Parts: sequence; structure tokens; C-alpha cells
Amino acid sequence: MITQSQESLEMLVMVSRLLSSKLDISELLTTIMRLASRVVGAERASLYLLDEKTQELYFDVALGLPEDVQKMRFKLGEGIAGTCAKEGRSIIINDVASDPRHSKKADSKSGYVTRSLLTCPMIIKGKAIGVVQAINKTDGDFSDTDKNSFEAFASQAAIAIENSRLFSSVKEEKRKMEIVFKRIKEGAILTDVSGEILILNSSAKAYLEHDKYKFTHIEKAFQAFDVKPSMETALGGEAPVSRFELYREKPKRFYLDASVIKLFTEGKDGAQSVEGRLWILTDVTAQRLEERMARNFLSLISHKFKTPLACINGYAQILKDESDAKKLPEMIAKSSETIYGQGQKLNVLVESLLDFVTIDSLDSAALQKIEFDAADFLGEVAEDVKERLKDVPGLNIKIVAPEPVKVKADRKLLANALRALIDNAVKFNPGRDKLVILSAQARDSHALLSVGDNGPGIPGEELDNIFQKFYQVEAAFTGQVEGWGLGLSLVKKIAEVHGGKVFAKSQLQKGSAFTIAVPN
Repeated sequence: MITQSQESLEMLVMVSRLLSSKLDISELLTTIMRLASRVVGAERASLYLLDEKTQELYFDVALGLPEDVQKMRFKLGEGIAGTCAKEGRSIIINDVASDPRHSKKADSKSGYVTRSLLTCPMIIKGKAIGVVQAINKTDGDFSDTDKNSFEAFASQAAIAIENSRLFSSVKEEKRKMEIVFKRIKEGAILTDVSGEILILNSSAKAYLEHDKYKFTHIEKAFQAFDVKPSMETALGGEAPVSRFELYREKPKRFYLDASVIKLFTEGKDGAQSVEGRLWILTDVTAQRLEERMARNFLSLISHKFKTPLACINGYAQILKDESDAKKLPEMIAKSSETIYGQGQKLNVLVESLLDFVTIDSLDSAALQKIEFDAADFLGEVAEDVKERLKDVPGLNIKIVAPEPVKVKADRKLLANALRALIDNAVKFNPGRDKLVILSAQARDSHALLSVGDNGPGIPGEELDNIFQKFYQVEAAFTGQVEGWGLGLSLVKKIAEVHGGKVFAKSQLQKGSAFTIAVPN
């Protein structure tokens, strides 16, 4: 013979299966309402959810109730349902007419007569999220056995509602993310930590020919492209954002600038771990082709200038020597000296332009890296500059290297960068005493080589612009207009091709300091 407890257990198992299979919140709540009365043999059931903002109970699903009843709300502590939610405990009332806590608002509007109630809170993590009620026991009174069965049902209902809400929240967040992804002009890819693709927007599909390759993993996404630096190099660092470039030669030249952003999650212990990556792809083809054309043009005109310039300088030298030796008229002597001096300046400009074109087209594979001592290196650079600028009055170059620092870099290129920084420090310093301080230190797996000066400093608003090609701070401030404005751009390129960076700090009337950071 099947006992009542066995029947209740079988009912709860069936209820558990039904509730766990529902993820849509509306469908789930309707199912809870229909099952609630069957669990304890009641005529009907009610389900209230708690509005967190107003702290009121409301009917989310009200089967068979009039519309004005469905709109009713109960404050915490109001009525049996409000008392149950506030106190967080079940309440059995087999004669509601004699209980002053019973609110007759719903009965008066619906015309339904409530005789007995079994009310249980739905609790998650110690907080009530709502209340479920069984109304009017069909056979006798509600018992403690009914209460135990209904509490088990309410607990299952609470878990099912919470899971459904979490599912709906994740679904909504995914929908919002997909909308954002679709509106992003750049290509956007979201992957999990293993590289499996979760979301791919239309721009990324077009850039990477997804319809052709049908890739599902990020490793296969770039199969038609050359990647610089390699994916392993780009993702191997600790930085939260990594960058690399994608290039495809055919069917036409195509360049993509790629940024990879690590997405972190925080564990219970507060430690962060990577849970995925966001890949942003920007079409920079027009920019790269324009840069290539500009380099080719600059290289062409520089080489074209060299031959006639050599002739001008050669004959200007002869004319200058002749005027000195034969005491030619003063007009001829001054003219020849001016032509020679300006020719030499033009020659320096052309040579610097050629140097820039050569270095601007470099990549890391072309570097001749060796390891060397920073202090010795700075000493050699300082001696070279002193010899070259020996006619500059008041020049004093000091070296500060308080600790041994090893540098792993292309020695010749790095020397070019430091010479460019020292030249600027001297050229833009109008003072009588021109102090230049060279220093080296090791920090965060990088060698830092700095050039400081006691010049006029650089206005704060200019610091973000000075490394741009052909950019010069206003002549009214610097008193200097000669040059292409390529020196700092060249320094930046040398730092970046080493995988490092250059940055500047400055204070007006106190001087500037430029630092090249090169990874070891």
C-alpha cells in the first residue's frame, strides 16, 4: 500500500523534473502555479514575487484572477503573504476568517472565498524572493506533512526561478553584446580562453573570409594572412592588451591592425584569471599604402637631390677656397661662403631624410641585436657627440649609471636614437650652459636609457605630438626652424622596432628628459 509520504515524494520528484526543464521565466511561473495546488491537494494556488526596489509582493502570474486583482500589491508584513515573506517562515491557517492577519482585498475583488491557507516563502541565499500559497485544502485541514512537502516544493521553485533569471540575464547580456558587435565598424571577435570563437561580427567575417574558411577557432581565423609579430609573441606577454599586424598580398594588398584585449574574471579569493579575449581588427590598408608611397617618394627625391647637391657643394668649396687664396672681391667671397654653408645644411637634411626612410621601413627581423653594457655604450655615444659638436660653446655631457645595466639591442640603431635626442637637447637649448645628462637603469625587464637637459622644456600640450612625423614645436617657442621634424619620429621607430617605447617628461624652464625603454 502506497503511503501519503511516498505519494508526496513521488510528486516532488516529478515536480523537480518539470521545474528543472523550464528556463523561460513566464513558462516556469505558470508551471509552478499549476503544480502548487497538486502538491498538497488544494483547490488553487497563488504565487507572489518580491519587487526588490519597492519591497512589495505582486502577482507575476495570476491564473483565473480578475485583472484588477492581478494588479494588486502587498507590502512586506501586509496580509498572510506579506507576513510570510517578511518573517521568512511558513504559515498554516485552517480558518482564515478568525485570523486578523488575513487581508480580504483579493477575496472582495475576485469573489472567491478563502477558507484555509498554506503559505511558504521562496528563499535563495537567505533572502525571500517571493511567496507561494496553497488555498483551500480539498480534504480536511492543512497539516505539518503538507507544510513539509510544500516547503520542499517552494525551495525547488525558488531555485528554478533563480536559474531562470540567471539564464535570462545571460541571454540579455549576450543580446546586448551582439547588438554592440554588429554596430562596431571594426572587426570584432570574442573568444574563450582556449581560443574558441563565441561571437564574430559581420566586419570580421568579411575581413577574414569566414564564408570561405568556416573557421571556429582563432588559430584558423588568420590562415590567409602573414602575422607580425607571431601570434605566440603577441599573446606571450603579461600586458592586458597586445597588438600585431595582419598582411595579405593577394588578391590585393590588405592590412589589418589587430588588438587583443584580455578579459578577466575575479575568483572568490580576489585573484584574477583570464576567461577570454576580445579581438579588434581595423582596416589600415589605405594608411599603410599611403605610408609606403610616402617612403618611396621621400627616398626617390632624396636620391635625386644627392647628385646635383654634390656638384653644388663641390664647386662651392672650390669657389670658397679660390676666394680665400686669391683675395677675390668681398661680394664673391661672401656669396661663395653662403652657398657652401647652405649647401652643407641641405646635405645634412637630405642625409637625415634618407636615414629616416631607411629606418622607417625596418622590421624587427632586420635588427642585429647584441648584449652590451649600458655605461660603456653611453660613454662611446657621448665621446662621439662631443667630437662632432666641439665648436658648441658651454656644452657639458655627463653620464649617470649608478648600477650595471645590460642592454640587448641593435647597437648602431640605438646609438642613432641617442644621438638624435642629444642633438635636440643641444639644438633647442638657447642657454649659455648646455647640460646633457645620459643615464641608464633596469626596470621591469627593460633597460631604460635617458637623455635629460636643462633647456626651456616642452609645453604639456605638445608632449603627445612631438613624436609625430614632420611635427615641430612652434618656432616662436623654440627659436629653431631648421630640420624636417623627423628626429623624434625616428627615435620612436627605433624604440618600437625593438619592441619597446619612448616617452618624455618635461617642465617649463627646467628642462626635459627623454627615455627609451628596450626589453631585455
